Amino acid sequence: MRVHLEYGRSGLEVELPDRHVVKCLGYRPTPPVADAEGAVRQALERPVGAPPLADLAHGRRSACVVISDVTRPVPNRLILEPLLDTLEQGGIPRQEILILVATGLHRPNLGDELVEMVGRPIVDAYRIENHHGRELSEHVHLGTSPRGLPVWIDRRYVEADLKITTGLIEPHFMAGFSGGRKLICPGIAALETIRPWHSPDFLEHPNARNGVLDGNPVHEENTWIARLAGCDFIVNTVIDARRRVLAVVAGDMEAAFDEGVRFVRGLVTDTVPQAVDVVVTSSAGYPLDTTFYQSVKGMVAALEIVKPGGTIILAAGLSEGIGSESFQRLFDENPSLDGFMDRIIYGDYFRMDQWQLEELARVRRKAKVRLVSDGLPAAVLDRLFVQSAPSVESAVAESIREYGPEATIAVIPEGPYVIAEIADERT
Repeated sequence: MRVHLEYGRSGLEVELPDRHVVKCLGYRPTPPVADAEGAVRQALERPVGAPPLADLAHGRRSACVVISDVTRPVPNRLILEPLLDTLEQGGIPRQEILILVATGLHRPNLGDELVEMVGRPIVDAYRIENHHGRELSEHVHLGTSPRGLPVWIDRRYVEADLKITTGLIEPHFMAGFSGGRKLICPGIAALETIRPWHSPDFLEHPNARNGVLDGNPVHEENTWIARLAGCDFIVNTVIDARRRVLAVVAGDMEAAFDEGVRFVRGLVTDTVPQAVDVVVTSSAGYPLDTTFYQSVKGMVAALEIVKPGGTIILAAGLSEGIGSESFQRLFDENPSLDGFMDRIIYGDYFRMDQWQLEELARVRRKAKVRLVSDGLPAAVLDRLFVQSAPSVESAVAESIREYGPEATIAVIPEGPYVIAEIADERT
């Protein structure tokens, strides 16, 4: 069986033994919208649970439009061109419109990255600034959340007369789904808010996982925080593996998000009859697989369908290496994952980006990970609590030797964009 895995910018073709492959999981076949720009304009004019954007813009003095950072393949230009046009036609001066990049705690996006994200015409014509999550002075304290989180949100957003967020609705390994409220927390929240929101108190909860919203404390808390910060209007898209637009939802932050989630859940949920020995998957290609930090999402997405003691084989480009300096230091400071978990649960140990290592620890408690990449040397990968492999084919062959001639394999070419489940557990 020949399979195309999402890998880097161009993908990776792999050959898998047919007799062992139980199923290749993926999107339900859905045609892209015929006129994506028209779909965006229609969503702005006929939103869910909110007045049309043109009506909201009337009489407003300023606007802040929040967009995702470069790690999310949002069709920003498609969204922004009609959105910005609507704001200006509604009477908001161009110089009073700010496009704010929701970096969370990621690095700023500058220069050519901004051009890639939104297009040269928008870069040249509008004010675009990055959120700086570690600069507390750039945030406003709005209060305390129900679970005791101090709420600090970017001042530029809080003080804007009209607040708009954009983004992508897709499965998310902690918050259930991305999009909606997530552009505010963690997108434009301060470290002082993100740190406890990403703590073991939240992430170790059994409902803090892919595709789950009910009873998910990560989702519930950042929804409350986003409500407190205020959001007048959202525009979220749904895309397929080829980055084609499948749906556009806009309007009220919660009502439009819920409509988008219903569409996505039906689109991306796929099942296998029972857990398998091996899952071959990806981190959904560029830009999600540019770092090892981001690639953990692909591992987590395979977790539900792999047997305890099984193996996840992940292909990820890792063109930008491991991740932030603080994330890299975690591997130097923690010789074992068990020791790391003890430090964050029972001690006062904290390092930036530790939540991704916590997610990796969750994966490794259940399964081994073999990682295929041309972005990092094998010697580096082998010290990241995974095993390097020169190719997907060699990793599969090694796994079949380990699990025997009846070993079973499932394939998730789009990685974290798919909600993989066991069929019996859905009934």
